[in-house]
Amino acid sequence: MSATVDATRVAFIGLGAMGQPMAQHLISAGFEVIGFDLSKDARVKLTDAGGRAAETISEAMVGASFVITMLPNGKIVRDALLGGNACGGLKQNAVVIDMSSSAPSDTRDLGLELASRGLRLVDAPVSGGVKRAVSGTLTIMAGGEDADIEEAEPLLKAVGQQVFRTGPVGSGHAMKAINNFVSGAGVLAAIEGVLLGRAFGLEPETIVDILNSSSGKNNATEVKMKQFILSETFGSGFAIGLMAKDIRIAADLAKTLGLRLDALASTADAWDAAQKALGPSEDHTRIIRYVEDHN
Repeated sequence: MSATVDATRVAFIGLGAMGQPMAQHLISAGFEVIGFDLSKDARVKLTDAGGRAAETISEAMVGASFVITMLPNGKIVRDALLGGNACGGLKQNAVVIDMSSSAPSDTRDLGLELASRGLRLVDAPVSGGVKRAVSGTLTIMAGGEDADIEEAEPLLKAVGQQVFRTGPVGSGHAMKAINNFVSGAGVLAAIEGVLLGRAFGLEPETIVDILNSSSGKNNATEVKMKQFILSETFGSGFAIGLMAKDIRIAADLAKTLGLRLDALASTADAWDAAQKALGPSEDHTRIIRYVEDHN
């Protein structure tokens, strides 16, 4: 089934902690948003914000010119789009925007599958977490044909502050994996630095203050160490399982490309072990507990 409707109709699949505020920004920007999530509460929240909730993914997609997916991984994205031919109700030549974190090779395969059905794919993962999703200031890494990204850009700019064009389909997801590797390595380095200094007798807060005024400064020292780790609130809003998944994607990509990147491999192993020990749903800043338990 297909329908011809105004080009501002957007199907939004995945109304979780990130997806919900993003969908609301699209509504505020004047887009007609029809959303789906397995959570009834999430669907009600979208309706309260001025959107329309669908009872199924297929229903959400009927007549839409754009689809945004904000889901846990690429397999779920694929199932959402192709399972039961859910995407069959989209307008011909619609643009699918996958803002989840997925494996780049899987994204390329998905792009070919969608193209065979007369659809276009832009992979546009985000960085910034829940706080910046709420404020509409996410950083977006967009891979795809320039014309497709150009068409999707009004939607991307409604939810993000910066949109970087990274290259062909799959390159956005590759960049997201690289970003989260560097971020995850920085978290581990900051935690180990603090534990080392504390064992010698330095105050953890002093260590963080000095790092932030010196060359050791990174995202973890600036916005995670005092705020979530030293305070033991562990409330960054990003799960350890998602961090482990993204870093493993980067490690697998390196292996596929024939690169031996030892720091990447060891970082992926550490996050994998931590999420198995702590549970994938725990906040990723709680990894300090894993590091402490192994010393």
